[in-house]
Amino acid sequence: MTRPGRVLRSAGRALFGRRARLRWVHLVLGGALLMPFWLVGTVVVGPLTDASNFFAGSLALQFGAYAVALPLTAVAGLFPMARPLSVVVARTLCGVPGERLADGQARTRAARVRTAGWFTLHLGVGALISGASLALPPFAVGLILSPVFPGVRDYLGVPHDAWWSVLLVAAGTGMLLALAAVSAATGALLARQAPVLLGPTPADRLAAAERRATELAERNRLARELHDSVGHALSAVTLQAGAARKVLESGRAADVEFVREALAAIEETTRRTVGELDAVLGLLRQDGDGDGRLDGPTLAALEGLLSRSGVAVTLHTKGTLTAVAAPVSREAYRIVQEGLSNALRHAGASPVTLWIAAGDEELEIRMENPVPDRAPVRRPGGGRGLRGVAERAALLGGQAAAGPDDGVWRLSARLPLAGRR
Repeated sequence: MTRPGRVLRSAGRALFGRRARLRWVHLVLGGALLMPFWLVGTVVVGPLTDASNFFAGSLALQFGAYAVALPLTAVAGLFPMARPLSVVVARTLCGVPGERLADGQARTRAARVRTAGWFTLHLGVGALISGASLALPPFAVGLILSPVFPGVRDYLGVPHDAWWSVLLVAAGTGMLLALAAVSAATGALLARQAPVLLGPTPADRLAAAERRATELAERNRLARELHDSVGHALSAVTLQAGAARKVLESGRAADVEFVREALAAIEETTRRTVGELDAVLGLLRQDGDGDGRLDGPTLAALEGLLSRSGVAVTLHTKGTLTAVAAPVSREAYRIVQEGLSNALRHAGASPVTLWIAAGDEELEIRMENPVPDRAPVRRPGGGRGLRGVAERAALLGGQAAAGPDDGVWRLSARLPLAGRR
């Protein structure tokens, strides 16, 4: 294709392409939305003019009503719902990328003022383009057809000769092209202004960042729940299954009862873990209609956790553990669970000593087990359990630490009893 052909094709696409047509629809929609405000303007301006018919009145009445309608449009644009409606229409018809426009209602003063500016610009300019689209095409088509139809020529009162015929056809065609060009240019102008007036304000960006931070914190919390629950279950099941396998391989009939107890512990552990897994997955599947709270086990269920942990635990308590607030009690349960999982993974069946003391201001947890003779097998990338323990304590305003100390692996945590999730 030659260069002039490409230029004509590009010009035709710019004036009559799909984007130009959608933007013209956007402008006409703005003109339609202005009509109620324009009618109110005619009621205000009508008594000040000599027009007997509001719709066929003078230009003074038409533009006077238009001038009254614009401030009313600006006031309507201040309502919070004006922005989401405008954003939906601009995304669909103006071809503005969605990420450049704000989501949700306009809550701040700056956002409402900018939305009012967009609403006024859209409806005001749209009314002018709509009026031109209604009035100009019939007149332009009449000029084009006047050399062929004498009735049209007589109605318009134009002379009949060759030069006038060419001039009228050219004038009518030029009017239609000019209307298309003005409509496309106006639509492009609105598309450029949409991100400026409908884009997110600094307050919107801050609110979006806070939402993302909240969502990330929730995802991390759920990841810790899954890690602690499933990780502990797998560690306990692995240990119990290994012990049962060794007993079966030994062929000693007297140890059948031990195998039965091991299998029962595996069954109970997996059943409990599946229930906890269902709870977490159910929370993930919520579509925003839940309260986002995961009611996990608390210290009231500690005895059951220790009995099926797969390791001998000596428990020392001080204070009333059942009186600890639920948020703190849930985190304390998970910290103990992770401590047991860590002991199972790295120290096998070595006994664990657990101290839990509920004071007036804080809950103290301390776990100890012998350090194994051989170094523990490290997983690729390292484990997440002890990091999760520290995160749980930090969320409550407390602190946690873990590490070897004089031949003993010690995990300790202090949780303020006034801490909240």
